[in-house]
This record gives sequence, C-alpha cells and structure tokens, in this order.
Amino acid sequence: MDVKILRELAYEYKKIAELSRNSELVRLHKAVNDLKMIRPIVMISELPWHELNVDGSLTLLCKDPFFRNIEKKLRQTLFQFKHFPADMIVKPYIKVQKVIKHSSIGVVIDEKTLHVDADNRIVSHEYSDQFATDDSIDLLKDVIVTYNEKETMARLNKLGNAIGDIIPIHLGGVEYVSNSNWDIIAQLRGVTPLLMDMIDRPEFMLDLIERFTQIKEGVIDQYEKLGLLDYDPISIHHTSPYTDDLPAKDYVPGEPLKRKDVWGRGAAQIFGSVGKDMHDEYDIEFMKRTVGKCGLVYYGCCEPLDKKVDIVEKIPNLRKISITPWADVENAAEVIGKKYVIASKPNPANVATAVLDKDLIKAELGKILDACNKNSCNVEITLKDISTCNYSLQTLRDWEQIVMDMVKNY
Repeated sequence: MDVKILRELAYEYKKIAELSRNSELVRLHKAVNDLKMIRPIVMISELPWHELNVDGSLTLLCKDPFFRNIEKKLRQTLFQFKHFPADMIVKPYIKVQKVIKHSSIGVVIDEKTLHVDADNRIVSHEYSDQFATDDSIDLLKDVIVTYNEKETMARLNKLGNAIGDIIPIHLGGVEYVSNSNWDIIAQLRGVTPLLMDMIDRPEFMLDLIERFTQIKEGVIDQYEKLGLLDYDPISIHHTSPYTDDLPAKDYVPGEPLKRKDVWGRGAAQIFGSVGKDMHDEYDIEFMKRTVGKCGLVYYGCCEPLDKKVDIVEKIPNLRKISITPWADVENAAEVIGKKYVIASKPNPANVATAVLDKDLIKAELGKILDACNKNSCNVEITLKDISTCNYSLQTLRDWEQIVMDMVKNY
C-alpha cells in the first residue's frame, strides 16, 4: 500500500518537475545570485503546514517511517505548487539524504516551553544557563561526525525500487556549511546571561566562542574527509542556492567536495541587540575561520544588518546578506548596491490574518522593490518564519499573487 501511494504522488511530482518553467526559473535564480539580475525572485518557506490541510491532500497515509517522510515532502511540494508556487523550482529527481550523525557537544539544552497552539511547533522558550561558571567551558566536547553508508544505501535502494522507474533518485548530503554558534549558545545560556556576560565577563565569552569555533572547524573538516558535502543543494537556509560561480556545473559524481566548492551560511541573531564593534569582535572574526572559507557566503537571519554591512563584508567570499523586516531596506540598498545579493524578508506578521491587508503588502513590497531598483540591487524576496496564517490558505495565495505581479512588472 505504501508503494502504491508513493507511486501515485511520484507521477504527479514528475509532471511538474518536467515543466519548462523550472529551467527558466533556474536561469532567473542564477542571475540574482551571480549579480546579474533579470528580475527579483520570490520564495515562500517555513510554512504552518498544520493550518493548510484544507482538502486532505496533506494527510499522510504511508505507514513505513521512511516512506512517510518522502510522502510528506512530495505532498507539500505538490500542494505549494498548486496554491502559491511563486518562483519555486521543482527538481527533476527526488533526494535521499545521507544518514549522518553528530555526537553530543557535551552539554544539553535545559528549557521550559509554552504552547499557544498545540498543533504549532513554534513555541515560547525559557532557557537555563549552562555556562554560569568559568570552568563550564571544560564541559564542551569535540563533535564526532559519522556517516552510516550501509543505512544510506539501503534507503536509496528502497526508494529506487519503489519509484525509481518513475523519477530518478539522487543521493543528497550536507547542503551548505552552517555556523550559527551564537544561536546555540543562546539556547544553552538564555538571552540575558549571554548579553550581560559580554560586558561583565568578556574574556570568558571570547573563550567560549573560541571553543565553539574550534568544534565547528572540526565538524567541517570531517564533512570534507567523509565526502558529505552536497554539490546540488535545494536551498541555502530558505534562500536560492543556484549559481554558476560554484563548481556544480562541472561536478563529477563521486568526487569529494571541499568547503571552497560550496555555500557557507552564518548568522548571529542574538546580536541584533549588540553594537557593531562587539558584533565584529565576537562573531565576524570567528566567521572568517568557518563559513569564510567556503566558495560563497550568505550571512544573516533575523538580525538587522543594514548598519553593519561594513563588518559583514569582512567575511571572505560574501555574496548574500539577509535584510529583515527590522532593517532599514532603503539604507541597506544604498550601502549594498550591486556588491551583494539582498535576501529580503518581508514581515511574516502581515500574513497572520484571516483576510490579507492587500494595501499593506503592496506598500511593504513596493518600498523594498523601489529601494532595490533605485540602487541597482540584486534581490531575492523570501516570505519565511510563518508561524501562522490564521488557518487561511487564501491569505498565502493572495500574498503570492500580489508579489508575483509586482516583481514581474519590476
């Protein structure tokens, strides 16, 4: 029964994967990331899927856990393509991810959570401080990365036997080198102790991020040695990965990739509350040793960076900068110009309504597009972090229609 379900979905997936729109969209995505934009591209990601199953098409029916996970990806792709595709690209194959495990860092998150909607994975967190004393750094352990090739190949063959005659099955790995150490530290400490200690215990905090950076460097080394890096990522943290400035177009399957061959992505969201000099000292200097050794770099998440571009661009091979709803997009566009891609993030709170305020969306996107047009910027627009759309599919459909009309007339 599971195989029958997957085969039906695979046929539907194949239909949209073979559409000519995908190759045209690859061209548009590459143009943005290669700083030769034809028009802005638009993506929608991090969706409240539990609110969207209006017709039952998202209901999972497979019993086998592995097949069920593939089923989930297929159903969500088909659903999004039907209702609010924007500039999503549907790959002409399905990926089976390598089975990779990371050993414990030596400390665990201790937290309390609060749910408003029991079906929503977005919750409030209160963290306990795991690094209250100077000697607590000694608790940290190097992370050991292991690749279970036997289980990986078993999964690859299992899916291939089920649907491989319908659509190709590819092996996927680590899609990009990621460093968001301060996000992890914030979860292990809590926001207040972290920020206070940058003033009260600066040497300790520098020692702490040094140790985390050493651990991250070790993980990246192991990715290379184990051949785990992926030449064909689906996304770089919900932004477009397509480019001709990395070796994917010349990649020979089976050859291990190095960090210089792939995207790196860094972020320090908690530093939205930290000044430029401190941000530089405690994060950017350490980013140089990790993501800064990648072929291209995307930096930022929710932290406003419009007034920090001069320190962010110290990271080697920087190509893309996140500009959030809390940044001044006009200032960012003026400073960034043609140098980097602006990864613009419209405010997801604007779709948290049963009925979309269309004038608000037009004003918000108009400001973004006008600023980028004025300064000849390369820009991608990603609506993400959507905690809720108030159980209204139409809200997302309306947002997509408005924004796509605007970028096509850019």
